[in-house]
Amino acid sequence: MSQYAQYEPGVYAKEHIRITPTTLADGRDFFYLDDEPEFVSGERTRQLEDPRDLPYRFAPHMNADGVEVRYEAPQMRRDPLTGDWIPMATARMNRPITAGAGATAKGNPLAARKPGDPYQDGEVPDTDYDVVIFENRFPSMVQVPGTPNDVSYVDGNPLWQVRPAGGRCEVICFDPNEHGLPADLPVSRLRTVVEAWAFRTAELSAIPGIEQIFPFENHGEEIGVSLAHPHGQIYAYPFIAPKLETELQHTQAYFERTGGNLLHDLMMAEIDADERVVMRNHSWVAYVPATARWPLEVHVAPLRDGILTLDQLDDDERWDLAQMYSTLLKRGNRFFDKGDGKGMDLPYIAAWHQAPVRDARRDHYRLNLQFFSFRRAANKIKYLAGSESGMAAWVSDTTPELIAARFHELGPVDISDEG
Repeated sequence: MSQYAQYEPGVYAKEHIRITPTTLADGRDFFYLDDEPEFVSGERTRQLEDPRDLPYRFAPHMNADGVEVRYEAPQMRRDPLTGDWIPMATARMNRPITAGAGATAKGNPLAARKPGDPYQDGEVPDTDYDVVIFENRFPSMVQVPGTPNDVSYVDGNPLWQVRPAGGRCEVICFDPNEHGLPADLPVSRLRTVVEAWAFRTAELSAIPGIEQIFPFENHGEEIGVSLAHPHGQIYAYPFIAPKLETELQHTQAYFERTGGNLLHDLMMAEIDADERVVMRNHSWVAYVPATARWPLEVHVAPLRDGILTLDQLDDDERWDLAQMYSTLLKRGNRFFDKGDGKGMDLPYIAAWHQAPVRDARRDHYRLNLQFFSFRRAANKIKYLAGSESGMAAWVSDTTPELIAARFHELGPVDISDEG
């Protein structure tokens, strides 16, 4: 019997990954995911007590006038023109930024604890770890105990609905090496990351009020990453995000019109055309979609039908995904040539599109990863200007066939070798 509400580990995870929950000093949830044998067996254990003296996360605090005020939950407002919910989280203005020209803090809160280091506000209690997950200290969305999920109105006008941004934001650190790159991680470690995605997808889906689970990775200073550490995030939205909503509208309409699954049929069309397929293994296929927007864009899809979310993957599919993701990151780093044949550390976003938690349209969706980069040349970035930002009318700087051709120029892919 699993100790968790929804997550059930498979055979591999039961034998090779140990999940150890604890609580940080301010009350946030924290999880170690260990894949080293001595920790998996229980021979060694991780540090569970957070040594920091932090106030309870939802405790009242003193304002600038010295008056005690209660913790105020972040809110979200609905745009009447689009129907989109817009979370507004002013606490994020206080988060530490340690990467890039706009750095405002020293130290790395995602690194393992370093006793004796002047910076002692890290989020990981132990001096080492494999993979960890914890609630974001500066969340865009959070469920505050005792805060009702009621709709009210800005200025009392029903045009502008407002309610608490009652979601959840988590951070997942892929490795303790703060100077490492996800592309350089061994496949076995990425397999633990895949397990972490499945674990949190299952558990977060059980939280009342959550409508969509979105694991994603921002990588690179150009993307706007504020902490240079191999890590990703998981958002549990209390609504369906606009991009997924649009996809659901089209996948549902396609089903009603044809009886088919649009994402399955798109995948099969790419496999049949073959020109834009860049990788394939026993369980997954990666291709540049025929309507790619970004200068580098690859979609990754499971071959087996009926997979709506990451926690529905079997052991083989999770291993094959770890291998393919490793290869994709390596090949992404070789995509742009600076002239020295060494490639570069590619800035990218890796976005998992999963079926919504409760929406009836979920049955006609399909799990997929959308991987893309803003970079359009070794020394150029694609900026979203008037047409893209102002009207969401995309203008591509290349063609999907040219993107795929560049991947093909990198040579044949043997997933097992590259992993």
